Amino acid sequence: MPVLLREVLEILDPRPGDVVVDCTAGLGGHAAALGEKVGAGGRVVLFDLDAGNLAAATARVRALGGGPSVVGVHASFGEMGMRLKGLGVGGAAEGAEFLGGAELGVPGLAPGPLIAGVILADLGFSSTQVDDAGRGFSFMRDGPLDMRLNPGAAITAAELVQTMPERELMELIRDLGEEPPEVARRIASKVVQERQSVPISRTVQLAEIVRAAVPAARAHQSALHPATKTFQALRICVNDELGSLQRLLETIARAASHARDGRASVIAPGARIGIISFHSLEDRPVKQAFSAMVESGTAEHVTRKPVTASEEEIARNPRSRSAKLRVIRVVGGR
Repeated sequence: MPVLLREVLEILDPRPGDVVVDCTAGLGGHAAALGEKVGAGGRVVLFDLDAGNLAAATARVRALGGGPSVVGVHASFGEMGMRLKGLGVGGAAEGAEFLGGAELGVPGLAPGPLIAGVILADLGFSSTQVDDAGRGFSFMRDGPLDMRLNPGAAITAAELVQTMPERELMELIRDLGEEPPEVARRIASKVVQERQSVPISRTVQLAEIVRAAVPAARAHQSALHPATKTFQALRICVNDELGSLQRLLETIARAASHARDGRASVIAPGARIGIISFHSLEDRPVKQAFSAMVESGTAEHVTRKPVTASEEEIARNPRSRSAKLRVIRVVGGR
């Protein structure tokens, strides 16, 4: 269920013929709704690290009656600038679909300048990933301690837990899990102690180790499971989520500057760019990057404060409670 869908459509304002870039396709909920708005003359470019989700999202957008042409890119959104250039800024390759950069020779994007008018990144992960115990994202279901968004990536969460020195593990849980230093230290110490006896390779196994390490008084004070922040830290690290976000923000800032100055760019003057974040480690750099672009004169705020979910949406989809949407518009154009 795509979060903030009504708000995304209203604020990003996709128009017939636009090029839409969905940086995190998931199952295609946002992309399909945006695709309906841009119509047959529009084009949709989808990015996702999960090949299964990417295929499902691409098929969903392609199935729209009278909908846009669509292409799926099996890559991190941190590679957006490079990948869009590869697809053909100023003239996309006709009849080619790119998955991981490979030209498959099947129907893909219609020809014409591939310059984004709408860009969206939803930084949450999809329900298929959370619900599949085999992916290892959730401690609510026992499964291998994996957490890779791209199942072909090299490092799993289990490998981090088994090999990371205690101090580095403490810093990881403190910095990426946002746990207080003393709590992070206790968790890291307990993990290192337990892994000396038996390998830590399962989600529920790790969750119980963390529960045992967290002081009971603190655990009772929070509505969150004691392992929530440790799992967050491991997932962010395994998938280099903050590094990818930083690269995306740098690409957007550079491309917006080019667009304002009339230079070749993967982003059009007047483009609307929205990012949905779910915790402060994501929202803070987005806020800072967008504000810097406004101060430099390359963009203007569309939302001065983050847009959040309505009570109705939260009741229907509790995951939306923490979602924050920030939107800017690139200077120039319409």
